[in-house]
Amino acid sequence: MPGHRIFAMSFASIYPLYVQKVERKGRGKDEVDQVITWLTGYDEAGLARVIADEVDLETFFAQAPAMNPDATLITGLICGYRVEEIEDPLMQQIRWMDKLVDEVARGKKMTSILRGSAAQRA
Repeated sequence: MPGHRIFAMSFASIYPLYVQKVERKGRGKDEVDQVITWLTGYDEAGLARVIADEVDLETFFAQAPAMNPDATLITGLICGYRVEEIEDPLMQQIRWMDKLVDEVARGKKMTSILRGSAAQRA
C-alpha cells in the first residue's frame, strides 16, 4: 500500500510555512524551532541540515534523534482528525508537529505546549 503523498513532501517546504504562520500571530521562528526540537530531538544544526538536504517527512521522522515520549500527551483536533486516534505512526507524528505549531500560533504558553516538560530550554 503506497504511503500518503505528504510523506514524500520535504521538511524544507513545510518549515517556512510553519514560521510564517506563527509570525503572522506575533510569535517567532525560535518558538517553532523549540517545539520541533522538543518533539524530535533535532538540534539547531540538525534542523539546518535536514532543511538544506531537503529530506522528506518520512526520512525526517525516521532519522529523528529522539522522539519525545511525552508526545503521546498531544491531543486534540488537527485537519479534522483527533491526533490521538490516528493509527499510522508517521501520520500521527506529522500531525503532532502540526498541532504543536498551531498551539504556538494560538498563543498558548510554552509550558503547556511542551506538556510541562523542558519548557525552560531556550
